[in-house]
Amino acid sequence: MIINSEKIPFVKYQGTGNDFILIDGRYTEYTLDVAKMCDRRFGIGADGLMILKHTESYDFEMIYYNSDGNLSSMCGNGGRCIAHWAHTLGLGNRGRLSFCAPDGPHEAIVEDNWVKLKMIDVSDWEIKSQEVICMNTGSPHYVKFNSSPSIEPLKDFDLVTWAKDIRYSDEYKEVGINVNRVEISAEDSLNMRTYERGVEDETYSCGTGVTAAVLSYAINKNMEIGEVFVSTRGGNLSVNFEHKKSGFVNIWLNGPAEFVFNGIY
Repeated sequence: MIINSEKIPFVKYQGTGNDFILIDGRYTEYTLDVAKMCDRRFGIGADGLMILKHTESYDFEMIYYNSDGNLSSMCGNGGRCIAHWAHTLGLGNRGRLSFCAPDGPHEAIVEDNWVKLKMIDVSDWEIKSQEVICMNTGSPHYVKFNSSPSIEPLKDFDLVTWAKDIRYSDEYKEVGINVNRVEISAEDSLNMRTYERGVEDETYSCGTGVTAAVLSYAINKNMEIGEVFVSTRGGNLSVNFEHKKSGFVNIWLNGPAEFVFNGIY
């Protein structure tokens, strides 16, 4: 779609370096060139764009576009950011909100700049090897653990080249998959980096990826309940969960969501 001459109010948010353009679409329909708006040289610059829409059943609806301009699946950090913004707009009840996203309904709790987001239950995953698990936590993820001390440190690893081979493999190239590399730093702590489909590059953080990494770790460690802390390039997040026979329930993604600036495009 081509941008017309209308002026589009927006706000910019970031959650652990995962940054987003947010637009209030409750009262006005805008013609958006999402890819151009997300471009870091010729636009505002962002990993994605979200539209906050009115809906009768929830406090709001979240429409999410990747930076390539295509409608996408759930974004965990994006969900936390738009929940924080919705709270500042007066939606919800005392910091508690419910909203509908591409993967279904979510709850959020806003406490200052800290947002807790309830993720969808996860009952299905594929264990490809001792080090690789694939699962959908609102978006599809490939999680690879660095299990050997001889593996190159995560911070020095050529993530993009390695991840592209997986993302564009015959198995995943049509639908796409997010690719995560994870390093265990302590009993309840992980370091990780993520390559995101739709952005087609490494991002500073990925909320659904962090969730997938923690649940994969819980599977490997036979954990029934707990909280695992995750360090990304953009900051720190944590995930609480319960692991039952039916799968994972009561999954909460926790971390900061911060207003950056607003403007008119």
